Amino acid sequence: MSKKVLVISTSLRPKSNSEALADEFVRGAEEAGNAVEKISLRGKAIAFCKGCMACHTLRTCAIKDDMIPIIQQMHDADVIAFATPIYYYEMSGQMKTLIDRANALYGSDYHFRDIYMLTAAAEDEPFVPERAVNGLGGWIDCYPKSRLAGSVFAGGVNDMGDIAGHKALGEAYEMGTSIK
Repeated sequence: MSKKVLVISTSLRPKSNSEALADEFVRGAEEAGNAVEKISLRGKAIAFCKGCMACHTLRTCAIKDDMIPIIQQMHDADVIAFATPIYYYEMSGQMKTLIDRANALYGSDYHFRDIYMLTAAAEDEPFVPERAVNGLGGWIDCYPKSRLAGSVFAGGVNDMGDIAGHKALGEAYEMGTSIK
């Protein structure tokens, strides 16, 4: 039985290194027979969460912008993969805004179970993605039916295309193929 997989690329740079990881994850998940949809936040209008908590009553966000359909897609997905560049040893601001705005999912009968994190950074030390992964872990902790199922880090990539030939591309692809 195929799963509904949602991949969210949070980089605003076209042809970014983290988006290349997302594309390989997508390729692997599709080859494993899953229904895959990829969303890029590039060009999307997504405002900051106001903390009004109206979403707990409305079951959607009160802010009417491009986040509304993304919240629904996240709700309906069995698997979600987030791809982000690492800036200052943390997830991108766009990704943080996205997960804050996904507060409407809290308390809902969401479908997602497995969450994946795909990261890319100029720095190459193994500890570089830890804060970003831990930040996503805080979000995951609020959804007890879900778990961090895996993460991939591509270090030493800064400029567009630096990731070409990087071993993390194969890891992202293999992670995608593991979704059954």
